[in-house]
Amino acid sequence: MKVNIDMGLASPGKPADLDLEELLATRLLVQGNSGSGKSHLLRRLLEQSAPWVQQCIVDPEGDFVTLADKFGHQVVDAARTESELTRIAGRVRQHRVSVVLNLEGLDVEQQMRAAAAFLGGMFDAERDHWYPVLVVVDEAQLFAPAAAGEVSDEARKLSLGAMTNLMCRGRKRGLAGVIATQRLAKLAKNVAAEASNFLMGRTFLDIDMARAADLLGMDRRQAEMFRDLARGHFVALGPALSRRPLPITIGSVETSARSTSPKLTPLPDAPEDARDLIFTPGPEEVRPVVRKPPPPPVPTADLLAQLARPKPAPMPMEQPVFAIIDEAEREAGIDTVLREILEDPDAAFRSDAVLYQDFLVRCRIRRVPGEPLPLSGFRRRLAVARAGVDQRAPDGEAWATALSLSEALPDDLQGVFLMVARAATNRDACPSDATLARAYGSHSPRRARRLLAYFEERGLLVARTDFHGKRVLAFPDLGCETAPGDPDAPDETQRDAAE
Repeated sequence: MKVNIDMGLASPGKPADLDLEELLATRLLVQGNSGSGKSHLLRRLLEQSAPWVQQCIVDPEGDFVTLADKFGHQVVDAARTESELTRIAGRVRQHRVSVVLNLEGLDVEQQMRAAAAFLGGMFDAERDHWYPVLVVVDEAQLFAPAAAGEVSDEARKLSLGAMTNLMCRGRKRGLAGVIATQRLAKLAKNVAAEASNFLMGRTFLDIDMARAADLLGMDRRQAEMFRDLARGHFVALGPALSRRPLPITIGSVETSARSTSPKLTPLPDAPEDARDLIFTPGPEEVRPVVRKPPPPPVPTADLLAQLARPKPAPMPMEQPVFAIIDEAEREAGIDTVLREILEDPDAAFRSDAVLYQDFLVRCRIRRVPGEPLPLSGFRRRLAVARAGVDQRAPDGEAWATALSLSEALPDDLQGVFLMVARAATNRDACPSDATLARAYGSHSPRRARRLLAYFEERGLLVARTDFHGKRVLAFPDLGCETAPGDPDAPDETQRDAAE
């Protein structure tokens, strides 16, 4: 079904139509300096498309919560745990409810973690719930920064990974990304490059004008036009908008943001008692605390007498109010639950979101003490358990180095890397392609070979073939290598289960 969204007027006076179905397949990037009208453009797009498609808005400033009164969007306050946000996102896709993720009031790192958890829950939804969703991310440079900032590397990696999944892999899952940014230079290139539709507004910096001109296929000399664009005026290009750069003017909107641009207002008449008004504290203000003078110095003889006195007997320790959690018992319970999950032969091929829900339920059934693992920690433990590696069993400097190297890899690759690293540290035979594919959660041996090629490109290992056609994996950083192994051998785990 073809649905055209009226975005305003094109330069010749014709309506500026946006093909909604084409937008869902090709994604959109909006760029413009502060005050250029980006939020107004996004609000126009959301209002016009609200009757036709489910929407999810990642709102760092709380400007789009007003859509709830007019169009029925549900406002999700992001001041929750990451696991709770992930579960809410799964239910949002299941019941096809339009939502606004309100990140107002959180610091930048908390916003990045909350957005990553919510987008991850929408991305990991079950296949039966892959309905079309328009995912709008305002101030996208906060969630997909081009360079490291003041936030932790973990938060940046989580947020950037979620944005990359949205723009690169979200189309097959029904997620259509619409990202808006003040500066293209601050936005990660692999996120911006996945958009096929562009709406470029006013910008002044040369590097941003040059990138905007490159994306629109314009000559560098034509980039100067972006300095002259008025508020609400954009240049459109893309299969959902226009095949050639087209200047458009964004139309009016029905709702308004809670925050508006500052307006000049006349100053009030100066009161006669202005000095008393600003220097006299009000009745509701806390009176300043008057500092007491420091005590007189203690004589040296008194200090020596105090030091010569015997130490008083220690006070008996108070009993804790809450029961102390036995970490060994908690770890044993988590390991037991993971083994129960992986005993199901189909568990290796289910999504992490489904397995995480099963993990939480089993932990409650077994009364595993303490807080449940977060989704990121569960993914690492699950990947390691799938690979059949116990991180606490092997000792030595080589294994500690392998664990350190695995932390720089994506969560779904850590278990496979630790499997081959363990084989090298133990001088075991190199695992076959079928064994590595099962550890990754795939039936394809070619996927296993691509994983080894990826590790080799990162400089983590070197693959070679001996004179008998067997494969050997050498780890330069660990100072060891696997014994020769047949890459075409069947998966021993699946063969034992079949027998």
